[in-house]
Amino acid sequence: MLRQKALRIIVTILLVLGFWMGNFSAVLSVALADGFVYEERSFHSPDGIGKFYFDREIAHVMGHEGADWLERPRRSGEEQPQKVITALDLKPTDVVADIGAGTGYFSFRIAPRVPQGKVFAVDVQPEMIEILNELKAKKHLSNVEPLLSSVTDPQLPKNSVDLALMVDAYHEFEYPQEMMRAIVQALKPGGRVALVEYRGENPLILIKALHKMTQVQVKKEMAAIGLTYRETRNGLPQQHLMIFEKP
Repeated sequence: MLRQKALRIIVTILLVLGFWMGNFSAVLSVALADGFVYEERSFHSPDGIGKFYFDREIAHVMGHEGADWLERPRRSGEEQPQKVITALDLKPTDVVADIGAGTGYFSFRIAPRVPQGKVFAVDVQPEMIEILNELKAKKHLSNVEPLLSSVTDPQLPKNSVDLALMVDAYHEFEYPQEMMRAIVQALKPGGRVALVEYRGENPLILIKALHKMTQVQVKKEMAAIGLTYRETRNGLPQQHLMIFEKP
């Protein structure tokens, strides 16, 4: 605990120096080196893993046992996936990585929009990959490629992806900084990251607190790995759709 407090003091000093020198991004990168990134806390939410990133507790991953919930009929009204997909402004040749794809709820809806492109349906659970492969065969969509990731690397080819999409998934990443750095490497120059998260600013949205994120928190975490904020698309009933770009 004393070591963690000392590290936090050092990080704070570095950030103040960064502002003073006018080079916040460079100093932030140094401050987030190994040993500075995460904090373990004994007292934490039962919905989280006790690991904190920028003071945000990381939520438990929803297991493959929840596959039926991902495919629930009312989801189309609650999340309006077609509105999300339209807002992504996809080109027919785009390569999309659906990170934390689960059952492919978004992957299979995006695939027809990129007929000359491809959708990598990425998930960390082998059971989800099995479900994805079964549904791919049933739907006869040859441009969807299920891909098993690790907790730190989506296993995507470098400089190959036009858009990385994360729908209600990022807040569950066990190693968010490592995973996002690997995702950035997979993006083409100018490639985009789209995060869909339930709005943490609204306590009336009946989702567990750790499964929601505020715009302030998302921007802070994306800035830490060098992504540039572009816009937030409004119009979804309960979620943010935030767009970032690789310089």
